[in-house]
Order: sequence, then structure tokens, then C-alpha cells
Amino acid sequence: MANDVKLLLVDDNPMVLAMLQQALTPFARVVAAGDTADALLKAVDDPPDLVVCDFRMPGMDGRQLVEKLKSRPATANFSAVLMASRTDIDERLSPQDAADDYLVKPFFLKDATRRIKRTIDRIALEKMAKTAPSDGVVRGNLSQMNVIDLMQSLEMGRKSCQLKLNYEGDKCEVFFVEGQVKHATYGALTGDEAVFKVLRWTGGNFELNFEGKTDQETTKLNTQGLLMEGLRLLDESQREGGEPASESEPASASSGGASSTGASGGSSHRAREEEEDVLLDN
Repeated sequence: MANDVKLLLVDDNPMVLAMLQQALTPFARVVAAGDTADALLKAVDDPPDLVVCDFRMPGMDGRQLVEKLKSRPATANFSAVLMASRTDIDERLSPQDAADDYLVKPFFLKDATRRIKRTIDRIALEKMAKTAPSDGVVRGNLSQMNVIDLMQSLEMGRKSCQLKLNYEGDKCEVFFVEGQVKHATYGALTGDEAVFKVLRWTGGNFELNFEGKTDQETTKLNTQGLLMEGLRLLDESQREGGEPASESEPASASSGGASSTGASGGSSHRAREEEEDVLLDN
């Protein structure tokens, strides 16, 4: 199910544009443009939440498009991801540029989709927080944003909050400080083990209380470390049991979860994915 996030996708290569649009449509409301002039008009007509643009474009390049949109109050409030070669990133772009993230070209379609989806999830979470009810608690369904996606979004946004998870009567609480998990409880379990137990949840509900705090610190790994180790343990248990993942187990290996930054669901699963993947370049 797509988030209520408006994504403007810009690339002058029709094949790259079409494949990215198809891959990202399940996660956001995607509008595509084949050149930056058309992208500028579309952004003015319907301001996007996220712009994903190739850096090397004829006429106005991707950085100039982002800068022009950022300079206009009506279109300034968006995140940007630029697709560029390693040479362009090292020699032509800098941390002072308006982009929030870079995709190094060439890239595999699934890797790009995962990375962009992380930004989509962060924006969706921020939009939910802005429209939270009077008690300030953000509520949602894990079928729309599962536990891994939630944790990555909170890490990217450097959020401090209390995350409550509920699935078929089981409950878990996870406390974040500036995006890092500090304390977690699941029944009698605490710390890292409590987090590992709920990474497989893709059903149930969640609540985010940005006023929720704790003085306890029971986790040993940082957020990414928890995701990587949790998915490694899950993949190991699946291979030992010889059974496919059930509906309650992580969907992020195929929907944009931890594997975008190295927290893969296991080398065998990764290899199967890349056999079917598509390498995209100009």
C-alpha cells in the first residue's frame, strides 16, 4: 500500500525512468518527468515531498533543479536524492549541496528501491507525526510500515521516542534516543533479545509517543547493528528449519528494509535476489 508521499522522479533515460517508476509506485504517489524543465513545472503545479533526480541532465542539471525548487517558498519543503556517478559525487558534488542522499550509478534496481524507500518511510512518518491527535501519539498499522521500516525511519530522522508494538496479544516497547535504541522489553526479555523477537512482525499495530522517555539502557548494539544481527539470526533459523518465511516474518528483505545498508536477510537470500536484479546506468 502506497504512503501518502508525493515523489517526483526525474531522469532523461526512458528505461531507467520507467523501471524506477514501476518499482517505487507501490510505496509512494510517483510523478515522472523526462527532463528538468518538465519536472520544474510539475513541482510548481503539485509540490513534491521527495525529488529523486539524475544529476547529469541536459540543460538544467539535477542539482540546479533541487536548488531552484528550494529557493521558492511554495516548493521548498522537500527531501532530495540525486543519482550520480562516484566521480561526480567526489568531484562535482559536496555536502553543502541540497541533496539529502546520493545513489551511486550504476546501481541495481532493487538496491535503489530499498534506499529510496527508506527516505519515503521517513517522510511518511514525519507526515503522520504532524497530523497526530491531541495526545501527540502517532498510531499506525504494521501492514503499512513494518517494524524494520519503522526502526530505520526513526534512526534516519534521529528521533527520540517510545515505540509500542502490539501483535496478536503480544506487546513490546522500544525506546529511542536520537535514532538509537537504548531500551526494549518484550515479556520477560529485555535489550537486544527483545528487539530480535519483533523484527519479524509485519502485522499488528504500533504507537509512537515522542514524549516517551526512559532512564534504562539495556541494548548493546546500535539500531543498525540490531537490524543486521536480528535478520542474520532469522535467516539462520529459516535455513536450519528448511521452511520459507511466514507472513509474520520480515518483509523488508524485498520491500526496502535493512538490507539497503548492509543488514541483509542472509547471503543466500541476497544471491537469489541479485540473480533477478537489473543493473541501471545512463
